[in-house]
Amino acid sequence: MRVNIIPGEEKMRRVGIIAGEGRLPLIAAKELKKQAYDIVVVCIVSGLKKSLKEIANKVYEIEIGKIGEIIDTLNLHEVKDLVMLGKVKKQILYQDIVLDEKTISLLSKIKNKSDDTILKAIVEELEKEGIFVVDQTKYLKRLLPSKGVLSERKPNLRENEDINYGWEMAKGIAGLDIGQTVIVKEKAVVAVEAIEGTDKAILRAGEIAGADAVVVKVSKPQQDFRFDVPTVGINTMESIIEAKARVLAIESGKTLVVHKEEMIALANKFGIVFTVI
Repeated sequence: MRVNIIPGEEKMRRVGIIAGEGRLPLIAAKELKKQAYDIVVVCIVSGLKKSLKEIANKVYEIEIGKIGEIIDTLNLHEVKDLVMLGKVKKQILYQDIVLDEKTISLLSKIKNKSDDTILKAIVEELEKEGIFVVDQTKYLKRLLPSKGVLSERKPNLRENEDINYGWEMAKGIAGLDIGQTVIVKEKAVVAVEAIEGTDKAILRAGEIAGADAVVVKVSKPQQDFRFDVPTVGINTMESIIEAKARVLAIESGKTLVVHKEEMIALANKFGIVFTVI
């Protein structure tokens, strides 16, 4: 259903943001403001609204289970281009959340509850309303580092072997839409990222295998950059430090790095290899 734009609202270049957890929605909003966009944000997790109100033109907080209300809000402001940013913990599917009729209908039609299946269904529902989800990297290209070792320390021979082995294993699980991160040690997979997320998988690996593991994060073979770009940040590096891992290897051109300089500083302080391959 189309709703006319709010009377008196100035027509400008307009971009919508569906904001999940983390720093990416805030970073994107700042980038869009620099480019003179009119920004409409829908926060689907709590705690973001206050900081985003200082940047965006309009900010709403709507529960993730109310897709109909989200669509109506975006239509209210005639949002045509939308970027989906930030983490939404998949565990929410197993908690008591209130679902509106559109969300219930959407979930009843999907073949499974994998990340890609759910997100693609949401994207298709938005597109039916004339709201088109754009590549997440469109406004965040500066966060995509090119190939090279970012830290002072370079990987040694054993670590390089684990990086190569981890890359092969990570691509395999990513292709199955299980996760995008594996933690390996001496050419053995110690932990695989699943529903718990990257940071908890790293910590679990530390508990299982002790120090000196290698963390490898990649994109899926058929990655949909509209809603799912691999991302690392300060929390990732802090988890590596806590688990006493020795290497973080990410895929070049396809992994967003939030607060890169701070991550590099932490890596150098603790002798961790931070490399882009």
